[in-house]
Amino acid sequence: MDDYPLLNVFLTMLYLFLWVMWFFLLFKVVTDIFRDHSLSGWAKAGWLVVVILLPYLGVLIYLIARGRSMGERDVKQIRDQEAAFKQYVRQAAAEEGAGGGGTSHVTELAKLAQLKDKGDLTPEEYEKAKAKLLV
Repeated sequence: MDDYPLLNVFLTMLYLFLWVMWFFLLFKVVTDIFRDHSLSGWAKAGWLVVVILLPYLGVLIYLIARGRSMGERDVKQIRDQEAAFKQYVRQAAAEEGAGGGGTSHVTELAKLAQLKDKGDLTPEEYEKAKAKLLV
């Protein structure tokens, strides 16, 4: 450890961090190129050639030229995913309710228990209604 001073360890860690960050940025740019539906196939190929042949300069040019729209596409993708998830939840809840799933049974049992607690139903009536509901 005497041959490798602390400052060199720090610089090595910094270089490693910058190298990993660079690959993350490169993959993000390449992903954005393929995700953008407004670009034609030739434009996508051109950007890929620039980014691959001139990696540092190409990514920097891409971020300057298309950085704002890159962020807008990220936001749009997140909103689309949230909307799809909400639609799925609504659809699953509707199918559960229409199919006589557990949620409607639980609600009906709760109503029966309230009626029994109020004294509107006798214990025998409650048991008959509960058995009819659970069949």
